[in-house]
Amino acid sequence: MRKLLLLSVVLISGLVFMGRLFYLQIYDTSFQVLSENNAVKVEYDYPQRGYIFDRNGTLLVSNQPSYDVMVIPKDVKPLDTLEFCNLLKITPEVLKEKLKKARTYSPRLPSVVIPQLTKTEYASLSEKMYKYEGFYIQKRSLRDYQVNHSANVLGYISEVNERIIKKNPYYQMGEIIGTGGVEKQYEEVLRGVKGVKYIQKDRFNREIGTYKNNRFDTLPVRGNDIMLTINAQLQEYGETLMRNKRGGIVALEPATGEILALVAGPNYDPALLVGRERSKNFTKLYYDTIAKPLFDRVLQGEYPPGSPFKALTALIGLQEGVIDLEERISCYGGYNYGGAKKLGCHSHRSPLSMIGGIANSCNSYFATVYRRTIDKYPTPQEGIDNWKSHLSSFGLGQYMGYDLPTGRPGKIPSSKTYNAIYQYPTYRWYTPATISNAIGQGEVLMTPMQMVNFTAAIANRGWYFKPHIIKNIVGADTIPKQYTQKITTTIDPEHFGPVIDGMFDVYNYGTASHLKVKGIEICGKTGTAENYTKIDGVRTQLTDHSVFIAFAPRNNPRIAIAVFIENGYWGSRWAGRIATLMIEKYLHGEITRKDLETFILNGSLQEEYSKPYSGQPFRINQ
Repeated sequence: MRKLLLLSVVLISGLVFMGRLFYLQIYDTSFQVLSENNAVKVEYDYPQRGYIFDRNGTLLVSNQPSYDVMVIPKDVKPLDTLEFCNLLKITPEVLKEKLKKARTYSPRLPSVVIPQLTKTEYASLSEKMYKYEGFYIQKRSLRDYQVNHSANVLGYISEVNERIIKKNPYYQMGEIIGTGGVEKQYEEVLRGVKGVKYIQKDRFNREIGTYKNNRFDTLPVRGNDIMLTINAQLQEYGETLMRNKRGGIVALEPATGEILALVAGPNYDPALLVGRERSKNFTKLYYDTIAKPLFDRVLQGEYPPGSPFKALTALIGLQEGVIDLEERISCYGGYNYGGAKKLGCHSHRSPLSMIGGIANSCNSYFATVYRRTIDKYPTPQEGIDNWKSHLSSFGLGQYMGYDLPTGRPGKIPSSKTYNAIYQYPTYRWYTPATISNAIGQGEVLMTPMQMVNFTAAIANRGWYFKPHIIKNIVGADTIPKQYTQKITTTIDPEHFGPVIDGMFDVYNYGTASHLKVKGIEICGKTGTAENYTKIDGVRTQLTDHSVFIAFAPRNNPRIAIAVFIENGYWGSRWAGRIATLMIEKYLHGEITRKDLETFILNGSLQEEYSKPYSGQPFRINQ
């Protein structure tokens, strides 16, 4: 029995060892990989990134050659550190730190020591690199910007970090990736596919030829070119108009949802984030906490829309049947509610019907329409939620789904919002508590992109396409489907006619009558958005924002636009002028209203922004 037990133990042990040896030799390739990592050098051949063009074929971004000094830590031999550092124009301490970082990442894989050498630096260094084992020069391509505008649209490229590498194993330390704008959004399209070359080494670490007859080598695949919907001339003109101002301009083609211009002010020259000065320049831009040039106010700034919102109040009122086109409402300097409380209004003729109410921007008229809209339902909660549902159909209060990697959802309040504010049901609230919503104040917040989108929906009489910036990907059949699917609002088409008539009369005899352009029928709406912040815990009013929306021509519109100028006083002063100039520039190609252009180009709000607490995009309607 003992002999049998001993024999069994020996047999089982033998089988276990045999099985393990079989697995290691036949199935487990880890030791082979480890061996090959020591005996095979991997070199990457980086493709050219795709070019970026505007809608008319104007080249915006191309490439320029660049050279990185690379290191494979395990291959580094003793060297004259001082001489090498003088060549690289860095200190020995910097080199030591870079080698430590590279070794931590991987002793066998290449890491960048010095990125983005110029042609001159490469020429002086390349002939001496043979002296420094473990180091070599890797050729890459950097972006070459053909324009000095559109930085917020184009984005930039930068070196990947460890977080990106862990998330996406395609990238290796030292490689570049799109970090903002379309460079980030269309990274996989623009980057192409890098090629790989394997080189055999002997036991003395000398290169002795190709590995397995180039069987595993691959050639690089160039990135796809892309065409944007942006009109480069209009974009450049918009950035010129925005000098010394903060805010944004965004223009769409209503029939397609294509973005014609997306101007964030202030902006910067995209060439600042290219080359060895990129890090220093980025730091300077990032820490500019006053102007915030990296903050895209068109997509990220959440502002009260002000009086342009009255067009939506009118549409919802018509859809809900609480007002008709003939009824006239009187205005006695404002709308009285809640006893002594009053929503003030500027001086204009009275009473007014809807078209006149829009043209003259009467607060009393739209407060009345809004209150009837909410009070139509048994409870204010039901009324508010129905009102919000209509607004949501215009893409408001939510992320819009455009093809840019940044943005904010804005805010359209619901019954939950006010139940929380007023601690319902302990305390009850009624429609007058929300009356500021009628004129685009209160708890309503929008980005300029959302403002232009609802403007395009009005121009189209009830439908829109999601705003997008991609027009064509070379080599691809179509653009993403979500940008070709028509979205219909909850407002019936017949209700848009009178609102459009009112917006036309804004230019005809209303609040923007002094901005008319001969030969163009423009429909617009001025806005003055109140601007509050808290100073030492006290709600304090600052200089109002200037807001304007418009589209043109009146029939078969070709452009819709929204302009928001922080601390711009009132709608027609800055935003209205800029919108009018942008429309004429796009439709006619030249400017006849030189008086408007001179005012904007010579005007500045820098003195306004130098005031304490002024011009801060995060200090809005708090």
